Amino acid sequence: MADKYDERKLQKACGVFACVTAEGISEADADVANTICLGLVGLQHRGQESAGIVTNCGNEFYSHKGMGLVSNVFGEVELKKLKGNMGIGHTRYSTAGSSELINCQPFVVDTIYSHIAVAHNGELINAKSVRDKLLRQGMGLSTSSDSEVITQLLTARPPCGEPEGPDWVARIKYLTNQTQCSYSLVIMTKDCVYAVRDPYGNRPLCIGMLKRTCSSYSPQLKRFNSLSDVQSRLHSQDEVLSWIASSESCSFPSIGAVLMYEVNPGEIVQLTPKGPKSLGIIPPAKTDDLPAFCIFEYVYFARADSMFEGQMVYSARQRSGIQLAIEAPVEAEVVSTIPESATPAALGFSLQSGIPYIEVLTKNRYVGRTFIQPSNRLRKLGVNKKFGPLSENFRGKRVVLVDDSIVRGNTIGPIIKLLKQAGAKEVHIRIASPPLKYPCYMGVNIPTREELIANKLSPEELASQVGADSLMYLSVEGLVNAIQSGITLQKERKIGHCTACLTGKYPVELEW
Repeated sequence: MADKYDERKLQKACGVFACVTAEGISEADADVANTICLGLVGLQHRGQESAGIVTNCGNEFYSHKGMGLVSNVFGEVELKKLKGNMGIGHTRYSTAGSSELINCQPFVVDTIYSHIAVAHNGELINAKSVRDKLLRQGMGLSTSSDSEVITQLLTARPPCGEPEGPDWVARIKYLTNQTQCSYSLVIMTKDCVYAVRDPYGNRPLCIGMLKRTCSSYSPQLKRFNSLSDVQSRLHSQDEVLSWIASSESCSFPSIGAVLMYEVNPGEIVQLTPKGPKSLGIIPPAKTDDLPAFCIFEYVYFARADSMFEGQMVYSARQRSGIQLAIEAPVEAEVVSTIPESATPAALGFSLQSGIPYIEVLTKNRYVGRTFIQPSNRLRKLGVNKKFGPLSENFRGKRVVLVDDSIVRGNTIGPIIKLLKQAGAKEVHIRIASPPLKYPCYMGVNIPTREELIANKLSPEELASQVGADSLMYLSVEGLVNAIQSGITLQKERKIGHCTACLTGKYPVELEW
C-alpha cells in the first residue's frame, strides 16, 4: 500500500510520446522503440501505473504494454519485437478508468482503411454522454477508460463523408465537435502520426527534432513560431534522424533531441518522414474564449526543466516564490523546502526576502510503495522514514518552509513536528500556490471538495492544527501574474490558464 505521507501529492494523468523516422533514415539508425522508451522514462513523473508502446512497420502494428514503471515494462527482449519506422508511447496514471492492464494505452483498433493507435493525456469532461451516444449507436466498448471513447470517435466516418479515402483531419474535427476538453493526443495511422491539442490547450504537447549528430546542433531551445519556419531553417534534411512529439520537452535531452515547437491549442500537426506540418487550428466553440492551459502544470506537475509557452517551468516557479515573499513576508533566519518540487519557489522566496536558503531536510528516495507491513511502532514513525532533519542547519532558528501545495494536509503537521523536535525555534509555512478548493475534471486526480483541507480550515486554523507558527498561501492573482509575466509568445497568440481547482471557474460547462 502507499505510504500515507504520499497523500499530499496530486496525481497527474499521463504522458504521451511519438517518434517518426525521417526520410532516408534506416530503421536500425532511427531505433524507434528505444527512442520512445527513453522518451517515456523522461515523462515517468506524469504517471507510474502503466506504460505502453505501439510501432508501425508497413501497416503491421506491434504493441507491448504492462503495469508498472517504464523500466519494468520494457527490456531488451520486448523492445526488439517493436519493429517499424514510427511509433507512439504512453505512461499512465488513471483518472478515468481503473488501474488495470485492459486500460493501458496506447489503444489499437482496426478501421476500414487501416489500424490506428491512440495515446491520450487528459480527461473528457463529457465522457459519460459521449460514451452513452456510442453505445446507442451499437458500438461496443471494452474498457472503462475515456481514452477508448476518443479512439472509437476517431473510427467513425465524419459527417462530410470520405469520397477519396480516409480523411483523418475530418475525423479529428468530428472528435473535437463531440468533446472540446481535455486532451493532448498522438494518433498513429499506417502513414503518419498526428499530434493534437484540444481547442483550450488544457494539456501540453510539443514537437522536437532528433539530429544525426548532436554535436553539430546545440541542444538549447530554438523555438520557432511556425512549422513552416522550422522547415525553412533546416540546413539539410539529411541531418534529421526523426521527428518527435512529447507531452513535455524535458524528455528530449535524454534522446539527444531539441525542442522546436509547441503545438497551439486546437492545432493538428502531422508528422511524416518529410517532417512536421500544421493542418490547421480548431478554435473553441465559443470563439472568444481564452486558452485554458492547466496552471498546475507550472506549479507542480511538470518537470522543472520543461518549456511551456516559451519559458522554463523552473523560472515560473521561482517567480511564484518571489511573489509569495512579497505577499506573505515573515521574520526568519532560514528559508527551506520539503524536497523537492518547491525548491525553485523557496529559492525565489529567499532571493526576494534576503533570508538565506538552507536545506533542513534530506529525503530517503527509497521509501514509497511496499508490500512490507511493519509493526505498529515502525508504522507510527511515518514521516521519519521519508525525511531526515539536517538539525545543525536550523537549530535555534526561525524557519520558513515553502511548499508547492497543500491537498489533504496529512503531511505538513508531522514535518513541522519533526523540525521542532530537531531544534527549530519557529516553523512558518508558505505555500507557493493558492488554496486548492475544487476538484479537477480535466485529467488530474484532485480529491473531492470534502477532502480538500482548504475547504475545512482557514489558514490560521490550519496553522494551529498542524503546529505551524504561521501559514499563508500565494494569491490567485499573484500566481497568474508570476506565470504570465514570463511568457514569450507571438503578440497575436492569446494567453489563458485554467484555475478551476483554485477558483471553481471551469473553462467549459461540466457534465453532471
